Amino acid sequence: MNTLIHYPIPPWVSICFLMVIPLPFLLILLFIRKATKRHLNLSVFNTITLFFILFLSYIYIASISGWFNVVSLPPRVLLLTTFPYGFLLFGFVLNTKKCQAIIDSSTLESLVKLHLFRVVGVFFILLALYDALPKPFALIAGFGDIITAISSIFVAKAIINRKTYAKKLAFYWNIFGSIDILFTAIAANIITKISIDKGYMGVDSLAMFPFCIIPAFAPPTILFMHWIIFKKIKANYED
Repeated sequence: MNTLIHYPIPPWVSICFLMVIPLPFLLILLFIRKATKRHLNLSVFNTITLFFILFLSYIYIASISGWFNVVSLPPRVLLLTTFPYGFLLFGFVLNTKKCQAIIDSSTLESLVKLHLFRVVGVFFILLALYDALPKPFALIAGFGDIITAISSIFVAKAIINRKTYAKKLAFYWNIFGSIDILFTAIAANIITKISIDKGYMGVDSLAMFPFCIIPAFAPPTILFMHWIIFKKIKANYED
């Protein structure tokens, strides 16, 4: 049974990651607080805050307990975190009335701007620079996230200013962002398969703490956000 290879990652990279990774959680919570303050009881905000705390605690405990250490396909980190979390979002949360109320009360531009947190993708590039991730995978995934994050500012501005091209811009930006996260998720599994079969470098560093937070949290959350944006574009620009 293969175990993860622990690549020598400089402590400052891990420390910076731990300083930055709260950003997506805070942005999402601020977004939800604004929505719930106007239209829903704050218990929704408190419930989601508690869930994030418990989820992050679970990721940490699972990681230090060695639950992600076995190299398998799908990777253990996906089986124990990503897949259950994704099922929770798409199988339960999306179908609740409170989720729909938040979506209905939110503006398209505010949903787009949430993707600013994807600047965290710079850590893919940093890990590649220190030979802890395959460079082609890390550069495509990292720059894809960074481009999505930065361009979200301009997409949101076009929507706010009611530009004639705002709908198309938002639609194609949303497709790009969706493809980027899907590529990252699928490529990680393909690279893991190649790593198991041929012994090439895998994505082991993404199964170790603190970087395991990325696959555990990002793919389901980002795809969920993109799906909501597609629905919002359709609702906002219906003929």
